[in-house]
Amino acid sequence: MARVITGVVIGAVVGYLYYRLIGCRTGVCPIGQNPWSSAIFGALIGFVFATM
Repeated sequence: MARVITGVVIGAVVGYLYYRLIGCRTGVCPIGQNPWSSAIFGALIGFVFATM
């Protein structure tokens, strides 16, 4: 269980950093235009990697 929580938290942080450092310059990117969507997407990816 700790592995899954750690994966989700790390994924959310990486997703937020993606938003903050790379982002979306045009404003039409579904992932990079909003910090919440970036963090949620990152958390989902972290969950997938943690449960493999």
